[in-house]
Amino acid sequence: MTLTAADLTEGAVLPTLSIPPISRTTLALFAGASGDHNPIHIDLDNAKSAGLDDVFAHGMLSMGYLGRYLTDLVPQESLRDFHVRFTAITPVHGAPTCHGTVSAVRTEDGQQIADLDLTVTLEDGTVTLAGGAQVVVPGA
Repeated sequence: MTLTAADLTEGAVLPTLSIPPISRTTLALFAGASGDHNPIHIDLDNAKSAGLDDVFAHGMLSMGYLGRYLTDLVPQESLRDFHVRFTAITPVHGAPTCHGTVSAVRTEDGQQIADLDLTVTLEDGTVTLAGGAQVVVPGA
């Protein structure tokens, strides 16, 4: 779903993107695709030796989901900035949801730019990723 200028107004709450629960298969596939084979993400014994109950998702997997969310909302060429910080782990079987709100809309170099506040949360409300983006407002 691509948003329009009417959707990107200051204070607007954007549609969410719900991701299915993260499986061990997802973690193994992401490790292979990304080259990040850190055993804390794929080896239960390693995770337990670090004092954890189980493995957890790569932070960059959640960032990838958030990037997908953004490019579902606006065309890729509209993206001007995308930044995040990792705030909590996503446990195996956690189901992330991507959220966004428009914090400001301004004119810059003759283009309307929307500032987006972005988060990825778990079912219990834990924020695992917080960040933002700046996008050119389509059709403005």
